Amino acid sequence: MKQSIGNQKPFMQQALGEQWDQLPQVLKAHYSDDESGENIAKGALTINYPKFMQIPLNVMRWVGALVNQKGDHLPTTVKRVLKDGEQYWHRSIHCPDGATIAFKSRFTYDANNKTFIEYTNRFFGLKMKVFVEGNTLRYESCGYVIKLGAIKIPLPEWLLLGHASIVECAISDSKFKLDFRLNHPVLGEIFSYTGDFKTL
Repeated sequence: MKQSIGNQKPFMQQALGEQWDQLPQVLKAHYSDDESGENIAKGALTINYPKFMQIPLNVMRWVGALVNQKGDHLPTTVKRVLKDGEQYWHRSIHCPDGATIAFKSRFTYDANNKTFIEYTNRFFGLKMKVFVEGNTLRYESCGYVIKLGAIKIPLPEWLLLGHASIVECAISDSKFKLDFRLNHPVLGEIFSYTGDFKTL
């Protein structure tokens, strides 16, 4: 298993506390970092959403959020870098037409509230709690935030994209499955991506 950078515990281990020990080894490897603070996983994503979401996703893509193209088994590389107490995620999704979609985000962890906030740009973030259930790692959203300098303005889920859930589970000693879904209380499931990945 990869080691954490320096003597610092992996970012996810800090959030899970004692639950970290319940994770399958393949997920521990996914959330541990090498000596430079990096971690890379490769796999393929299937991205889906209803037709009425195409224009909203085009707009969100313009500000750096989510992905505005459907596809099955799209080759994907996920690179994560730990820097100055924050995690920077860079997802490269390769489309059949040869184009590459880059989806970047930044994770911060609030130890007082035991929550992550994933920022897809300088201002917009999704607040999430993480926990282990059985042999799976689960993220469940608990609202959105707008960040204006040092001020964070909370926004309810129903006002924006609805509830986000992420489930990660081991499918072998070296691979894990990822399942991400956005469910709006009125519109239903408005976005999803799923895929199998291997940490390098």
